[in-house]
Amino acid sequence: MTFPLQKLPQLEQHIATWANALGFSDHGYSFGDMSAQQAPLETWLANGYQGDMQWIEDGKAMRLDPSQLHEGTCSIIAFKMDYLPQNANIIHTLKTPDNAYVSRYALGRDYHKLIRKRLAQLGKNIHQWCEEHAPGFTASTRPFVDSAPVLERPIAEQAGIGWTGKHTLILNKQAGSWFFLGELFTNIPFQALQNTHGKSTHSNSCGDCTACLKVCPTDAFPKPYVLDARRCISYLTIENKHAIPEEFREPIGNRVFGCDDCQAICPWNKYAKHTQEPDFSPRHNLDKTTLSELFNWSEATFLENTQGSPIRRIGFENWQRNLAVGLGNGSATPEAMSQLSEKRDISSEMVKEHIDWALHKLTQRQDNPKLTRKRKIKRVT
Repeated sequence: MTFPLQKLPQLEQHIATWANALGFSDHGYSFGDMSAQQAPLETWLANGYQGDMQWIEDGKAMRLDPSQLHEGTCSIIAFKMDYLPQNANIIHTLKTPDNAYVSRYALGRDYHKLIRKRLAQLGKNIHQWCEEHAPGFTASTRPFVDSAPVLERPIAEQAGIGWTGKHTLILNKQAGSWFFLGELFTNIPFQALQNTHGKSTHSNSCGDCTACLKVCPTDAFPKPYVLDARRCISYLTIENKHAIPEEFREPIGNRVFGCDDCQAICPWNKYAKHTQEPDFSPRHNLDKTTLSELFNWSEATFLENTQGSPIRRIGFENWQRNLAVGLGNGSATPEAMSQLSEKRDISSEMVKEHIDWALHKLTQRQDNPKLTRKRKIKRVT
């Protein structure tokens, strides 16, 4: 049996109520046609901008055809959830070189788990409603949160959540970009509701602004709306499993997990909403902790303090690698040099390489206090 279309508006009203109760700040409907994304995706992959993220290419077919991920999918409900904590102190932390900067999305609980659980609950609500109000129709839903081959930004655009900014993130006129996205794939034909449930659309409103492109410390945008992940600090400190190329180490500064520069400077983020979700509040003072304190963590402490955090997935070795780079960009104090030296002999070969680099940079600045750190580079290839 097919879903009775006359009941879609009623179900949509319930979904709006359920979504609000579960902490989502907005939602909309996508018809799931990703065919327009094929050419830009293939060009992006052909340029090698994905770096070592082979899984992006491996899942290309499923990205372009959502029904391959969830059989019977004919529409997708897209959701957003705000995550910016109160007193984010972004600029202050970035300008305090001995403090560690952790991307604001990673200060609290892992959003993948939290949002997927909420979406799964919303899916159950839909199933139960359909059993009662659409007898004979079997609802099918599957939640996704940035952990499967899903083109979540084009889906969010189709759903009216926002538009893709020049920094490749979704922007919303009332909320900026400090929010997570999640999707619920379903066999319910919500496309029949397109632009009929009161949602305003968001046309591209970046205009002539290029602030996000200019501020990038590693010049990771070859052109507007295109990101070269190989140069992106988020990729280098999170997805990258190898040594950080030396040309990027100084520009990374004190950013030890991700980077928010392109969001922090975006004019639309003056409209950003602070999160109402307690689980996204900073844990273990990660919003105001020094590089030295974090570098002093043992692996056991790292595993304990990152339980339930997105930071844990990079592993202790890459965490130490990132912190060594941060310390090398910090104050050239005897304490910092001593801490790096003490850790050297008990670290992996990859971490040792970064410790040696850091010690060399600190020694250079000790010998020449006027030597400035290189905070931004321009691409040469």
